[in-house]
Amino acid sequence: MHITQESDYAIRIVYCLAKSSARRDARGISEEINVSLRFSLKILGKLVQSGIVTSFKGNRGGYELARPASEITLRHVIEAVEGEYCFSRCLKGESDCCSRGAWGSCAFQRVFAEISADVNRKLDSVSFAQLVEGESA
Repeated sequence: MHITQESDYAIRIVYCLAKSSARRDARGISEEINVSLRFSLKILGKLVQSGIVTSFKGNRGGYELARPASEITLRHVIEAVEGEYCFSRCLKGESDCCSRGAWGSCAFQRVFAEISADVNRKLDSVSFAQLVEGESA
């Protein structure tokens, strides 16, 4: 099990911006993280829409974090790209997701909900400021 490639790249983009004290252009970001400009722009659009990144137009345009890196967690970035994390689709809250017809009373659903909560807590506990500090330590 792993995060999607898009989430991986989104994490790299936010990390790149967290390390930088200056506004960055999309081309520079894409080159630094080794992702195509087109895909970087798509991801940057999602990060802007979610309020994690701010974009600026014009000669001095580019991208920067919309709030301090200490206030942005791995969970924020992954959810900006993929939506809310849940271990199994049976947790989406729709009775037609359960192929067994046991929605709401399933032992698997309870365990999967606990796993999802644990993963979300861990993703919430890691900020981009911690990641940047960890690299320089």
